[in-house]
Amino acid sequence: MVIDAHAHLNAPEVFYAYKARLQSSGGHHRGDPKISDEALAAAAARNVAALDEVGTTMQLISPRPYQLMSSARPERVVHWWVEANNDLIRRSVDLHPDRLAGVAALPVCAGRPVEEALAELDRVAAMPQFVGVCLNPDPSEGAGTTPPLGGAYWYPLFERLVAHDLPALVHSAGCFNERETYSEHFITEESIAILTVLRSDTLADFPELKLIIAHGGGSVPYQIGRWQAERLMPSLGGSPGAERFEVSLRRLWFDTVLHNPASLRLLLETVGPDRCLFGTERPGSGSVADPRTGRHLDDIKPVIDAMPGLSEGEKQLVFEGNARKVFSRLPC
Repeated sequence: MVIDAHAHLNAPEVFYAYKARLQSSGGHHRGDPKISDEALAAAAARNVAALDEVGTTMQLISPRPYQLMSSARPERVVHWWVEANNDLIRRSVDLHPDRLAGVAALPVCAGRPVEEALAELDRVAAMPQFVGVCLNPDPSEGAGTTPPLGGAYWYPLFERLVAHDLPALVHSAGCFNERETYSEHFITEESIAILTVLRSDTLADFPELKLIIAHGGGSVPYQIGRWQAERLMPSLGGSPGAERFEVSLRRLWFDTVLHNPASLRLLLETVGPDRCLFGTERPGSGSVADPRTGRHLDDIKPVIDAMPGLSEGEKQLVFEGNARKVFSRLPC
């Protein structure tokens, strides 16, 4: 079995007209997305067809992060939009319960207490269609005002995730500054998330917390020498007797959404195949054919199958075993 732990909702285009209505209403009118069963069935069928093309058994789908507008005002618009996304995921999973499972968005809003997202977390936790959540580490969407993921701001959310035994896919969202696109912001924020969590007491305070870092850990595996040195140098707050950075790194989980074989090999060598979950983000930024091979860049399974030095048992962990360990609510 092949479980794709990182994918996104394939929604009817008209769904995003509902987002525009919410924004233009100024938060005065909630309305209804009015997505028919027929329109949703056609969109969900496209998700399943994308799986069949590459031999994936099941995808865990979350909303498209860059669409989540977590810095929008008034905040109730964010809550309404997130709830609509989660409801559409629930309906999609009901159409293909053996092929899709839900990873819910959370309405963590810029400048607001994280506790305001807990009601939606509790709501989706009560739904069997959902096996995890997608966590945006920067609700300010590039403004630079969000507390770091290793800070106490996030503790009420972490406590509730542990109580529900729900893992969180750490995946940044939109970005509205001129220095970087949202795709570049993904890597920036996911890297910062790793470093701030590992500098903090978060994983000691919540030893059962399960955080999956999207896109192969951002830049951290590639830059690991810098963080190993920082951990050892007293002038940078480190200590020669501290736990080595690469050991701490293995307290987190990572997906395989890397469209370059050498990068994927480095990730597997750095954190180990027992900490990596197969993920493709298909369809997404990698859904384009590589002119050298003719294969889509998000067709990652053949890359792992051909990876030198990986045993069959290690490949099974990446393709299925690790996902079942992390997402305890997955159907058998």
